[in-house]
Amino acid sequence: MKAPTIAEALARPHNAFSAVRLALAGAVVVSHAYSVTTGDASAEPLARATGFTLGEHAVNGFFAISGFLVTMSFDRRGARDYVLARTLRILPGLVAATLLVALLLGGAMSVLPLSEYLREAELWRFIRGTLTTFKSNAALPGVFPDNPYRSPLGTVWTLKYEVLCYLGVLVAGGLGLFRRPTAVLLLTIGFAVALLVADATHAELPKGIETSLRLPLIFSGGAALYLWRGRLRLRTLPLLVLALACALAQGTALYRTLLFLAEAYGALWLCLAPFLARAAFDPPADLSYGTYLYGWPIQQSLHALWPAASATLLLGPALLLTALVAAVSWYAVEAPALRLKARALGRRTLNTIEPAGP
Repeated sequence: MKAPTIAEALARPHNAFSAVRLALAGAVVVSHAYSVTTGDASAEPLARATGFTLGEHAVNGFFAISGFLVTMSFDRRGARDYVLARTLRILPGLVAATLLVALLLGGAMSVLPLSEYLREAELWRFIRGTLTTFKSNAALPGVFPDNPYRSPLGTVWTLKYEVLCYLGVLVAGGLGLFRRPTAVLLLTIGFAVALLVADATHAELPKGIETSLRLPLIFSGGAALYLWRGRLRLRTLPLLVLALACALAQGTALYRTLLFLAEAYGALWLCLAPFLARAAFDPPADLSYGTYLYGWPIQQSLHALWPAASATLLLGPALLLTALVAAVSWYAVEAPALRLKARALGRRTLNTIEPAGP
């Protein structure tokens, strides 16, 4: 029996996009349990084994899924509806998280009196910087002064790259490149070659250069898989070959590029796998964005309150509290925004596989 094409797998009544994204968001929370308590991301076992933390691997999966779904969104909607859909999926949750963390959580956790805290210019710079430039390393006045990291919204930096990729889709779609899938495939190959060259010409590749090539490469890989969906079959063999190639290439300039391509294909293979094509893995509530946004400030708060507790001890309460807050975010902010989007686009139902985050 032939493996289905990606298009055939996508046409099934259910898929696992929401479930996989939630698992990836949870993986980010697990990964940050180490860095929040120690200040050293390399303390995580997976970082030592693969060169990347569990959180970085999860972000890679997010960007592959986002590239696939965002390209599909533009392809099905066109430019105007695409911009509206992307704005209403990302912005309301981010605004709510920024204000809640800055005003409510910050006011409660700051060592400053509340009246003094609210007068601090640093507070309002934090809000402005987070919402306009996705600044993730800014601190709030008197908040988390003894934590290894003082930033209360440490994960929003990826949204900068996400938005840039969204703009790239808008430009590529406007130029008609999606009608020529080979062009997007060549773009993906171009990012891969650029990463290979950067890796080969640096004794130690700077993190900023790596990130600026890694995330667009993975995103464009997801976009290419969508555009070639009618021709490519959802096979396991390419994933196994890429995984073996990664293992053999570790320590060489090929390793990063092969790893990122393997993770891009693997994330989408998992989302469309037939054994996950069930209603149970396609829930009506998409808690991944809220989990991604609120996991870090909750973990920062728990560590500030119980600084002697280990990463393992705080992980369970962090996951539970994050899930509860993510549910509130979904039902109070994100789902109403999606309903507004549906009304604006002349539809009656929500599309919960709309990507948000990482």
